[in-house]
Amino acid sequence: MTIRRLPDTLVSQIAAGEVIERPAAAVKELVENSLDAGARRIDVRLEGGGQRAIVVADDGSGMSPADLLLAVERHATSKLPDDDLVHIATLGFRGEALPSIGAVSRMTIASRPKGAAEAWSVEVDAGRVSAPVPAALPGGTRIEVRDLFYPVPARLKFLKQERTEAGHVVDAVRRLAMVADHVAFTVDDAGRNVLNMPVVLGDVADRRLERLGRVLGREFPDNALKIEAERDGVRLTGYIGLPTLHRPSAASQYLFVNGRPVRDRLLLGVVRGAYQDLVARDRHPVLALYLDLPAELVDVNVHPAKAEVRFRDSGLVRGLIVGALRHALAGAGHRAASTVGTAALGVARANLPPPQFTLRAAPSPYRLAEAAAFQAPSSGFAAPTQAGYAVLEAPAARIAEAESDSIASPLGAARAQLHGTYVVAETGDGIVIVDQHAAHERLVFERIKNQLAANGIARQLLLVPEVVELGTLEAERILARAEELGELGLLVEPFGPGAVVVREVPALLGKTDVPALVRDLADDFGTLDAAQSLKDRLSEVCATMACHSSVRAGRQLTGTEMNALLREMEATPHSGQCGHGRPTYVELKLADIERLFGRR
Repeated sequence: MTIRRLPDTLVSQIAAGEVIERPAAAVKELVENSLDAGARRIDVRLEGGGQRAIVVADDGSGMSPADLLLAVERHATSKLPDDDLVHIATLGFRGEALPSIGAVSRMTIASRPKGAAEAWSVEVDAGRVSAPVPAALPGGTRIEVRDLFYPVPARLKFLKQERTEAGHVVDAVRRLAMVADHVAFTVDDAGRNVLNMPVVLGDVADRRLERLGRVLGREFPDNALKIEAERDGVRLTGYIGLPTLHRPSAASQYLFVNGRPVRDRLLLGVVRGAYQDLVARDRHPVLALYLDLPAELVDVNVHPAKAEVRFRDSGLVRGLIVGALRHALAGAGHRAASTVGTAALGVARANLPPPQFTLRAAPSPYRLAEAAAFQAPSSGFAAPTQAGYAVLEAPAARIAEAESDSIASPLGAARAQLHGTYVVAETGDGIVIVDQHAAHERLVFERIKNQLAANGIARQLLLVPEVVELGTLEAERILARAEELGELGLLVEPFGPGAVVVREVPALLGKTDVPALVRDLADDFGTLDAAQSLKDRLSEVCATMACHSSVRAGRQLTGTEMNALLREMEATPHSGQCGHGRPTYVELKLADIERLFGRR
């Protein structure tokens, strides 16, 4: 068999397969070029989900006719003036995007540098480049890509429906817009505006949070915690959502490294660790984190698509993110997302019958309530009635309760217990409804965790040591972390090639499948490099203990007990959600309640 050089056209098409997988990849590369050119406005237009046409126009620095010809050559770039692949300050640097796109499409590039008398354009048809010709363009650069993948029709079979491909384009532009909040973005698909990201006035922090709200949802800014941390020259900023603001997938978790959107499995692991015990297993928090570190500590030249990075010290990065997230979550105290109350109001509105009356002036409902209260006996909290609730009956009791537990407190003063399960409290501007079992479960859970931290984890000696057969690589992973596992209560020792023996397990685990636990740990060490499974199981046991130790639904509480519960919730971190990630209370503002009754 004779070895021969491949034709340049074929080489370019092979290279394009590494960079341009779908229309969204082409748009990403073109928008990155616009950002590197200093653009302040970038407009994207699609036809056929990007397969028939992609147009990206910007107001950046532009290119001369000579630069246009170089730009469509492979490995020609203006972004590595010193040929330094370590200190990369731009999104693009490989010089592959434009020639790769031009190799698998019909592409026209028109550009006009600032101060130039006229614009010029070149055409690239499946890798064949035409001579520059004059063009009409007021400034910046406009790139039109038509018939993507027409020279390689096999690639078209792997594209999804047009709407799906357009969705991937929008996601790619959103990721870049979350970093470049000083740039305005638009995306039009078949004449419809599907993305509009204007630049808002304000300082950098306000501008970023507003931009994140457009991507992550209007409720995100009101339910976000600010992140600011630094360690050994690595700086972390961004915003994370409260635990009760969560989604069914991890698609709303974003990481940016030195201004570059990246997809790194490190993020999924550290977020799961930071939100441990705060979010249900099948739910995922919402966040956007920005990591800035010296260029020599991160390698961005890992993959042609530039979507992956490699950290020199991944342990430092992991520790910084987990520590910063946990600190912010602990500082949030008892806060719960406002979306919990909004959802409750939505359910209430959906179940309200249409009004069949005309509103007329009426005596104040508060005066009617006071009149009724004066007719009630002054015996403090009433015994449970058949309806299943207890209330403060007399004005004297109400006044005394308000004096001892002011409604100015974040969770207000207890006013009633409904159905032996829900505590109703009055705040300065609304009401709070507390699930007494879920709330107390979180309080007990936090006490158990604090005891574990203070006294260590008790071990249970196995009467018969458990020998676990593993592969050689898996056994090495376990033994390499034997000391850490010992601190967590799991004592493992080598037992011949590819096997370990377990002599002690955490007492909290009770009866457990030791071989399955060790195998899960070995798998985790291969992916997350952390004892996540063991920690998760301990947390589940803690949550179970708390659940069985907490105030049960149906138990009648006194006014003192209810207010004590509210005050302890205010003083306990993470009390806005139970150990299973469910909210412990719902807050309804008075203005929203008045809207339910047509008073606003």
